[in-house]
Amino acid sequence: MRCRQLFGGGAMAVVLVLMFGMSLVAGPTAAELPLKDLPYRIVYESLRQTDNGENWELILVNADGTNPVNLTKTPDIDEMYPHASPDGSKICFVADETIGGQKVRNVYFMNIDGAGRTKVAENARQACWSPDSGTIAYLKAEFERYTIKDYATKGIFFYDLKTGSHSRHRNEGLHHLYNICWSPEGKWFLATVHGGMGYDHANLVIEADGMGVYDLTKFGVTGCRPDFRYDNKKLTWGLSDWDICVADIDLSSGKPDVTGVHKLVHCAKSHEIYHSEFSPDGRYIAFSYGPEAQEMVGGKAPGWNICVSDMEGNWLPVTHDGLHNKEPDWVPAQKSAR
Repeated sequence: MRCRQLFGGGAMAVVLVLMFGMSLVAGPTAAELPLKDLPYRIVYESLRQTDNGENWELILVNADGTNPVNLTKTPDIDEMYPHASPDGSKICFVADETIGGQKVRNVYFMNIDGAGRTKVAENARQACWSPDSGTIAYLKAEFERYTIKDYATKGIFFYDLKTGSHSRHRNEGLHHLYNICWSPEGKWFLATVHGGMGYDHANLVIEADGMGVYDLTKFGVTGCRPDFRYDNKKLTWGLSDWDICVADIDLSSGKPDVTGVHKLVHCAKSHEIYHSEFSPDGRYIAFSYGPEAQEMVGGKAPGWNICVSDMEGNWLPVTHDGLHNKEPDWVPAQKSAR
């Protein structure tokens, strides 16, 4: 879903705007961002050429982009939207596959090395992890027919890895959500809603085990795809197709309060930026960047790469092949194997 939402109301405090056009300019060198010293990795989706045409695969790299590993290698299945478990041992993702002659989008998880591939739910999408890495939350598709519309969803559901059981969120009125993100302490979801639940387009905070739904629009958090920082006190999101923002968020009262909204990265209209994600230590944000994409035509993004910014807005690309690289997610240093 493209974020053509512009900020209004005069509350924006722009602390840094980086202008760049058809090529990356005025960016730091790799030595200026000590990414090679980080114990984290990044997983992302990448469109690769195969003997049968184009195919989406999941690629794992070090934080500085070195040592790329193709985790999937499935020429007849498209894997996308990867999310790493908080313990660093697993990845959940969606797979577009043909079953019985019909294309369907399903949710899976696998070990961090690509082994142990397990189906979570059929006709589902956009999964994320609980803080203890024991549960996967996912969105069921609104219709049986296949669609690439990310907001064509109805309901949040939960899959317990130990028991294999499924349950539904208490609020059965949740629909047209996408990009759900489970808060680090487990009490909240962040999500974007499009044309559902009485909203045209908004970023929401949703109680994970309750009925509460709170609109962040009044705080200036317009656009899409919000993500929590590890301590639940900051969020990042795409304000528009050309701006990534960060802000402080306070949920201690049981309702959200957002302050300190500001742009971290800005790009020229000839390019776009999406999919911002906090690193496990909150010091960096990974994002996708490239020429104007065809998000509504199969999600293709030729010439796109994965980039990383620090919290002062200094950034650099960590991939350089421009093979439609999108949807980065940080992989924490592995704590234990489940």
